[in-house]
Amino acid sequence: MAKKILIVDDDQDQVNSLAHVLKNKGYDIVEAYNGAQCLKKLAEEKPDLIILDIMMDTDTEGFEVANQIRSNRPASRYKEYKDIPIIMLTAINQVTNSRFSLDMEESFLPGVQDFLTKPVNFEELLKVVQKYA
Repeated sequence: MAKKILIVDDDQDQVNSLAHVLKNKGYDIVEAYNGAQCLKKLAEEKPDLIILDIMMDTDTEGFEVANQIRSNRPASRYKEYKDIPIIMLTAINQVTNSRFSLDMEESFLPGVQDFLTKPVNFEELLKVVQKYA
């Protein structure tokens, strides 16, 4: 059975590119274009991996969604999904000349497994996806 990947990005061309590459490698793809759609698709589709853009409707929407998914609150609506790996996708280094890494504070990056920078190198994408899906 093919692994299911939820790709979340407000740039439809980006989603289409990632989806094309991953579908060609046998993955099932679910698409979402903002945080609200991501959370809805998460519950409906139960993906094996999430590729989540940081800057969508707001500059930090991806982080906010990741925080909701990783919440340890007993009343969290997403607690059954908190172990799904998350790969953050970002162009933030192009916008701010800063880079994110897994060495940053855990409080800022709740349970994020990896980062990919835009424009995405598809070989790197496939390596990272294979580690977690």
